[in-house]
Amino acid sequence: MTDKKASKTPPTGFAESQRAHYHGHRDRLRERFVANGSESMADYELLELILFRLLPRRDTKPIAKALIDRFGSFSEVLGAPHQLLCETDGLGPTAVTDLKVILAAAQRFARDDIKDRPLLGSWAELIDYCRSQMAFEDKEQFRILFLDKKNMLIADEVQQVGTVDHTPVYTREVIKRSLELSATALILVHNHPSGDPSPSSADIRMTKAIIDIAQPLGITIHDHVIIGREGHVSLRARKLL
Repeated sequence: MTDKKASKTPPTGFAESQRAHYHGHRDRLRERFVANGSESMADYELLELILFRLLPRRDTKPIAKALIDRFGSFSEVLGAPHQLLCETDGLGPTAVTDLKVILAAAQRFARDDIKDRPLLGSWAELIDYCRSQMAFEDKEQFRILFLDKKNMLIADEVQQVGTVDHTPVYTREVIKRSLELSATALILVHNHPSGDPSPSSADIRMTKAIIDIAQPLGITIHDHVIIGREGHVSLRARKLL
């Protein structure tokens, strides 16, 4: 009996050395982040820093690498569907929910950047906001930014959610909501889950149909922006409005 028990007991100092190695890696990564910022870190390393808190008793490096390998980037990991994240070995529903909280915080941060300022003068921040909200969604969304006469944001609303390659847009509903909010200008935004933001002929036709009804009512369509993982396209910049 004594021999069997002894065989199951780790050598003296084994647990302490394992713990020291585990925490030493984390400490070094944190120190590098503090000294050099996030730009000095690979995507999987930044993800590791987050997973340290979410999975305190796991080796998070292989989990972080597996997530980046599967989804492609730090942003795409945060934006990935909940059920697909849960398929990752070592990542349970609670940790996935915590990742989604971090995504929501980033989206809120981006939204605050465009509040209380004319949107046409804050175009880079607007694009960053739209990308944070929509670039990694797995279904098309049609979003409208409603503006007042000073081009300040009145409301930001997702009007429709469609499939992976189509969102139904009801022109009269767009105008009805604009009148309800007393909006005098709109910026239309939708995403392409394929990643390619190039406008389709249907995108262009839909935009022109909204303009045709909006203009006689004194509502200006400033732009229609298409968001994809690979970038964005402004229909106005391409002279398609």
